[in-house]
Amino acid sequence: MAQNKKKTLNLFYIFLITHLVLWTVVPTLVNKNLPLDLIEALGWGSNLDWGFNKHPPGSAFFAEVFFRIFGPQDWAFYLLSQIFVIISFYVVFKLSYEFLNDLKMSIISVLLLESIFFYNFTTPEFNVNVSQLPFWTLTVYFTWKVLKKNEPNFFDLVLLGVFAAVGFYSKYLFLYLLISIDLVLIYFIFVIKKNKFQFTYLISLEVFLLLLIPHLVWLTNNDYVTVTYGLARTGMEGAQIFNHIINPIIFVLKQIGILVPFFVLSVFLIKKFQIKINLNDKKLVFLIFVNIVPIVLVFATLLITGTKFRTMWMTPFYLFVGLFIIYLFKNQINYKNINNFIITFIFLFLFSPFVYAYIAILNDDKRTDYPGKEIANKVQTEWDQNFDQPIDFVIGDEWKAGNLSYHLKSRPKWEGFLDNNKLDDAKEYICIDDICVGTYK
Repeated sequence: MAQNKKKTLNLFYIFLITHLVLWTVVPTLVNKNLPLDLIEALGWGSNLDWGFNKHPPGSAFFAEVFFRIFGPQDWAFYLLSQIFVIISFYVVFKLSYEFLNDLKMSIISVLLLESIFFYNFTTPEFNVNVSQLPFWTLTVYFTWKVLKKNEPNFFDLVLLGVFAAVGFYSKYLFLYLLISIDLVLIYFIFVIKKNKFQFTYLISLEVFLLLLIPHLVWLTNNDYVTVTYGLARTGMEGAQIFNHIINPIIFVLKQIGILVPFFVLSVFLIKKFQIKINLNDKKLVFLIFVNIVPIVLVFATLLITGTKFRTMWMTPFYLFVGLFIIYLFKNQINYKNINNFIITFIFLFLFSPFVYAYIAILNDDKRTDYPGKEIANKVQTEWDQNFDQPIDFVIGDEWKAGNLSYHLKSRPKWEGFLDNNKLDDAKEYICIDDICVGTYK
């Protein structure tokens, strides 16, 4: 029995490694340049702060750490993205095993996620959505560790606060999970456990708020620019009355479309889709809160405000949907049909990188075809012909200037958009079109 368990675990680890290698190698081979969001993160990372004009600093920080280690090597940033993905997969597996106490079903809970394109096709672009993934799963995992004990462990509470804060530093939409976590804590404490409130639960909140102080100070000093940017992206200002109906309907239809492969893969496992909801089942209640409630909150937001919600923003929301489905139908799993499940899984597993490579090779006008390195070499050559000092800064939009910051040998800081006042502080500089590079006085 122990030998079979070890063999099954080894197969799971092989899957994780294969996913990591496949989705690191394929974009490395077919892309000439890093994707837009990743270049933006690297541009921000060259001049790290507690926030930026579009997002909090999480993704920029992690991208910059990898740049400090590997330098301008594209493969390293595709690797970074996949490390975040497989950490998420592993945490999902750990929680699944606690809930199911069955190794095969726990692994299947993870394998099902490969049918959702958020966890394969879109992952080469390390951005704020991918940056949330491990912290989303870790926040859920440590919430469960806190709730399952009558006396919550101090270190579990601290880690919950830390992971929640880092997730929030990745993207503000992490707040939807945090609200759901708060609701499940209230429900467990006052409804299921029927205990008096313990102030030890506030340790997580205190750690969370303490870690957010630098960013909150930055926000105040910068007129809440990231908040206003996020609201502008939703189209809230121009919302029409009919948007309160149309946008929620579009949102639901898109979510159904995203999950079609997931449901197709699930069909091979489940004999009958008969649902029995037992609200006395603590595990089921917890899974409802972390899977359904965040999506309901998003839907309610669209219904009330009439705003738009971009599809990619839902990236972390489905991380535990495999566990939810398996737990919900755990007594109806059809192991006789497991071969068909594995065949379909392998097809989806290989089909996604094939499509990614095909699109990348067939189309030559994508962001990832931008000649960033060649342009940087031309700028470097012109600079070297006129000046002896290394380039200290680059000014311009995040895409063009970010590419220069990434590719130029001195790794100049990105100082934001072109502004003549910024050039007044320069000792030497040259401008090409709408991008300027220079040295400080």
